[in-house]
Amino acid sequence: MSDLILYVDKSEVREGALDALKSAIRELVDFVEANEPRLIAYNVYLSEDGTKMTVVNVHPDSASLEYHMEVAGALFGRFVELVTLSSINIYGAPSEKVLRQSQEKARLLGQGDVVVESLFAGFTRLVASEQAAGSVVRATEQHGS
Repeated sequence: MSDLILYVDKSEVREGALDALKSAIRELVDFVEANEPRLIAYNVYLSEDGTKMTVVNVHPDSASLEYHMEVAGALFGRFVELVTLSSINIYGAPSEKVLRQSQEKARLLGQGDVVVESLFAGFTRLVASEQAAGSVVRATEQHGS
């Protein structure tokens, strides 16, 4: 079975916080990209009306997610006044440490539950064409800033 871990958290954006949130997200994404080379994907999605945020991480294993929670965790406090976390879903087999770290994050940023779902069946194909050449594919805002 795969060691791959898919982490998804969902939050409500606090009223009037969208601009500050966008700035904090950009800083966090830049930090994560520079400091977490094992992380396969780290993407933040905002609803069209700017009231909801979803963060999706793809990790090669639980150790990568542990490292993310340790390294980037110091920055999560910046989001306390910007969002209310509503849920954390972890797909795969996280370590006990990841579960503790996720529960701490949920308490810090909201009241959401941490839910784990184990892999039953499937496979993963990673697109390697651009990454193999050493470049990184970065998303940019499509609707302006």
